[in-house]
Amino acid sequence: MNIALTPEQEEFVNNLVESGKYLSASDVIREGIRLLEDRYIVYQARLAELQKEIDIGMEQLERGEKIDGRELIKRLHEKNRQSAEGKLE
Repeated sequence: MNIALTPEQEEFVNNLVESGKYLSASDVIREGIRLLEDRYIVYQARLAELQKEIDIGMEQLERGEKIDGRELIKRLHEKNRQSAEGKLE
């Protein structure tokens, strides 16, 4: 596989190798891909978590469990006020 890097990216990779942190440019690229994989896994987990929360909310709406938007804003303002005053439990 061939990849093209911008001059800035190539300089960055070379600087990392020259610093002794990595033995080769391939090591740098592999580490970058590993970090990207880790980030993708976290992203996928968070996306699945959000989908579960959406599903729960939709089920609550279907059961008629809802709150008026103005009431929600009022509650959030009160919670923020209490937090600012150090009274939040």
